[in-house]
Amino acid sequence: MVERKFSADAAKTQARAAGFHWLGITPAVPSPTLAAYLRWIEAGMQGEMAYMARADRVLRRRDLNAILPGARSLLVVGVDYGAAVPGERLQDPARGRFAMYAWGSDYHDDITPRLEMLAEGLLAASGQRPSQRVYVDTGALLERSHAQQAGLGFVGKNTMLIQARRGSYFFLGEILTDLEFDHYDTPHNASMCGSCRRCLAACPTDAFPQPYVLDARRCISYLTIEHKGWIERALRPLLGNWVYGCDVCQEVCPFQRFAPLRPASAQVAERAAPPLLELLALDEAGFRERFWGTAVYRLRRERLLRNVCVAAGNWGHENALAPLARLLQDASPLLRGHAVWGLARLKGRGEMLGAEVDKVLRTLAERETDADVRAEIAAVRGDSQVKS
Repeated sequence: MVERKFSADAAKTQARAAGFHWLGITPAVPSPTLAAYLRWIEAGMQGEMAYMARADRVLRRRDLNAILPGARSLLVVGVDYGAAVPGERLQDPARGRFAMYAWGSDYHDDITPRLEMLAEGLLAASGQRPSQRVYVDTGALLERSHAQQAGLGFVGKNTMLIQARRGSYFFLGEILTDLEFDHYDTPHNASMCGSCRRCLAACPTDAFPQPYVLDARRCISYLTIEHKGWIERALRPLLGNWVYGCDVCQEVCPFQRFAPLRPASAQVAERAAPPLLELLALDEAGFRERFWGTAVYRLRRERLLRNVCVAAGNWGHENALAPLARLLQDASPLLRGHAVWGLARLKGRGEMLGAEVDKVLRTLAERETDADVRAEIAAVRGDSQVKS
């Protein structure tokens, strides 16, 4: 029996019914940027994300049949997430800024059930028994490159997938299937960036060694989310008030003026940039209550407050003294150490404040036993004796 090819148009109709803004379909073949990816991991630019260089993950990117035997097609869906919040709130150094994609509920929880519904719909409508795998930012797929092959946009110099009339504020999801379709979408192989370098110039940490190449080890999104340990001291002042992710290289992109931004509710606006003092005061229960059901919850309190300590130091206001000093009592050395750095940044705000900071750090040095925290104290005090 000859299997019939499934209608691409019918699949797109089902995708819209499932709540996706668009769907592109491409053959299940390796990404044309695979060689560039292999050079990227060889250079170690993935940082601590060791899973990206694992042999089994590389194999799956080389051959999608290693994920799903008999794979023929890859469906890539897109969902807009853009929202409008007043810029003065976002830029306020007294507030901790979150990347736009994290302002709502966890996108994994939102998109995965809809993708599964779409996959079930394809199964029911095909009259066949297709094998399928669903992914939302979890599979060993170079999803932006595959999305470009599916005609959903082009990869810009900031490595983001961009649509000329939508910008880049959208999520991606994929269905890998052994269904064959009656036609596939035309790849969008040409970049439309031209001579523009706004994203490269605007990056606070200079994370782009060249166009179309991101060194994750310097990226604010990586440093505040994926990086689990101590943020390099030289990079901390460059993080500004970002506490979860970063949107800078997207914000400055000229194509972003076409992004469909919905008006943000009061709740979303507060999630976008809550006061640093509120974040510094979060205990485990408060963190759980505030961030349960969002992408931020997966970060956990320790790393979020690590980032908040850095933002508080960059704010440099005397009101941050008491909450940062309280964190010197926290069980986490990572938090204590970054609180030390945040406190030291307050010293330039006046002689009395500087004296109070010195007193707090001197008291901590007398009791602190963790080597890394002691190294932080030594670094900010210029006191080599603290290291012993």
